[in-house]
Amino acid sequence: MILILLGAPGTGKGTQAKLLAQKRGWLHLSTGDMLREIVAAQTELGKQAKSYMDAGNLVPDAIIIDMIAARISQPDVEAGLILDGFPRTLPQATALDKALAGAGKAVDFAVNIVAPDEELIRRLSTRWLCNNCGHIASVQMEKCPSCGQSDFRQRADDQPDKVRVRLEKQKPPADMLARYQAAGKLCEIDGMQSIERVTADILACLEGVRT
Repeated sequence: MILILLGAPGTGKGTQAKLLAQKRGWLHLSTGDMLREIVAAQTELGKQAKSYMDAGNLVPDAIIIDMIAARISQPDVEAGLILDGFPRTLPQATALDKALAGAGKAVDFAVNIVAPDEELIRRLSTRWLCNNCGHIASVQMEKCPSCGQSDFRQRADDQPDKVRVRLEKQKPPADMLARYQAAGKLCEIDGMQSIERVTADILACLEGVRT
């Protein structure tokens, strides 16, 4: 199973990726985490990526695809894979399909979690991040439930006016969604439900109950 989780910021796709990985034993790959890992390991791809990141530029699609292609060749991917944060554009989706085909694999499903903009703005503009472990909370807490530390902050780009701009730039584009829809691989899930209900709907979709 190769699953792509799509959705605008605030839809909860990161949370769902972690839950699905735990429930099914699938590998959860976040491209952001992968980039940080290869940079820290000082691999050849990591050095190339670092040069762009240090300059404040986006890492080119070709490097991201090469990174994913190298990662999916490893044995721990065989049980299943969840891609979180990639692809973001139609060209990326096309390049990913080619890379997977070269490894004898293919995307099985693309799940798009949706919610109204005003709800996403509310969620993002009221969330707090633990500086120690990155746990996200909807309200400021005395102690992080994940690591027990008491160092929370709000991201600068989680201010309402900046959130609106992020949403417009980071929503899954219609042409990419249409590609997966035409291939019969797209599931759209209502992100206004409880976390548990969203998880259940995703699993139902993957099992063929929903289309």
